[in-house]
Amino acid sequence: MSRLICLMACLMLTNINRETLAKSRSPLLTGNTADTVRGMFSVSNLSEDPHAGGSMDSLQEEVDPLPGADFTWVQGSNRQKEALLKGRYFTGGITLDANYNLHFNRPIDHSNSGSTATFRSNEFNISYIEAGGEINEPKSGARAKLMLQFGTRASSIPKNDLSPLRGQYDLYKAMQYVTEAYAGIHLKKWKGINIDFGLFKSYVGLLSYNNFENWNYQPSFTSDNTPWFFTGARMQVYPGHTLKLELWLINGWQSYAMFNEAPGAGFQIQWRPREWASVLSSSYVGWDTPDNKGRMRFHTDHSAIIRYRNQPSSKFISKAAFSLTADLGFENGGGVVPFDGTEAKPAQYFLSWMFYHRCWLGPAQQWAFTFGGGYIKNPGRYLTLLPGGNAIFTQQPGDPFEAWDASAGLQFMPNEYVTFGAEFVSRHANVPYFTGRGGLTSSNGWNPPIGNPSGYKADLVKEENRIIFSTIFRF
Repeated sequence: MSRLICLMACLMLTNINRETLAKSRSPLLTGNTADTVRGMFSVSNLSEDPHAGGSMDSLQEEVDPLPGADFTWVQGSNRQKEALLKGRYFTGGITLDANYNLHFNRPIDHSNSGSTATFRSNEFNISYIEAGGEINEPKSGARAKLMLQFGTRASSIPKNDLSPLRGQYDLYKAMQYVTEAYAGIHLKKWKGINIDFGLFKSYVGLLSYNNFENWNYQPSFTSDNTPWFFTGARMQVYPGHTLKLELWLINGWQSYAMFNEAPGAGFQIQWRPREWASVLSSSYVGWDTPDNKGRMRFHTDHSAIIRYRNQPSSKFISKAAFSLTADLGFENGGGVVPFDGTEAKPAQYFLSWMFYHRCWLGPAQQWAFTFGGGYIKNPGRYLTLLPGGNAIFTQQPGDPFEAWDASAGLQFMPNEYVTFGAEFVSRHANVPYFTGRGGLTSSNGWNPPIGNPSGYKADLVKEENRIIFSTIFRF
């Protein structure tokens, strides 16, 4: 970690360009939005992508939808206007995300299930550390990006991918500390074309993997149960100033390796016709059931983010916006059907939506209040996150799962680099799913040699209430 920071500092001192620093980076092209699937054209001080597709200075004029427009308000986008660690060839960044997850069920093992944002409860936790940067060579168009991750998410997110169980070599250990790693080229066609190969962040489900970019800390079920990363190849095409197209050829649905013999494929469309509107649509098809090459998966995700108030001088609500996301998916073949299932061939589908509303307060907009929630129905549980530990939660065809959640949170943003948050979350399911008082680990909440997990059945309950206190620092 220390070597990585030193390397970034050296590169900055060597490559920094005064003329480059004087230019402001387009908010559409920076951010965890330029990279792949969840927000395109958004801002991220060093991302070329999760939603945007080219945050480098050399690409700004080509890939600059609605020049001068500000999309830093968009859900899933970085609010920072400019990267601190920005040079002519290298842009670096670091995020530190810490939380205290106050769980009203008070699990004796301090575990938390069914979430990709919080994994521990009732203690201070370093959830996410991200460090790295992107390099580009303007003349040739060569580009590359490497972002490393540490903290509890580095061990918890990869466990949702079963593909490393196929074949030799431990892909979990090989990949768990990498959030993004790709190399590619930028072509000066239309408003720009990017072709990349490697590991990409995914924005299916709208919210960013980096919580600094989100209005809320705990994602609703729609985002929590859709991919956070893809491995493979992608092409980003900018036909004009308001449109971005993205094509994927990947190993599978949030997978390091390939589940069967055919890759997954998909696309995403980002349309931003006005500064107050952003529309995102993506679809995917693949064969992602281990050892079942006849079962096909289809998924489609659609979001609209609208800013309906923008009065910067107002002393009360100076800005207001909402996001609405809806997903539909299914599996077919290999013993299941999409809908209208029978006992012999159960139905497996994914139906979900989520809605969030945000108000920025005062002329400085240092305070913001967000409320919202969502719903999920996923018979067969093929996308539902498995509770950790010794949880007894099956994913057999036809197994029922239906849940809803609601949240309300307040954020204080004293500057562009720090966010303090407090958020109340209430989640409910039709089957025992969340961590109860007995925890997930053992009768006393400990692993060996202090505890004995053998034969212990996890204590799962149908509802949970939590308050998440968070501090996120990013530069």
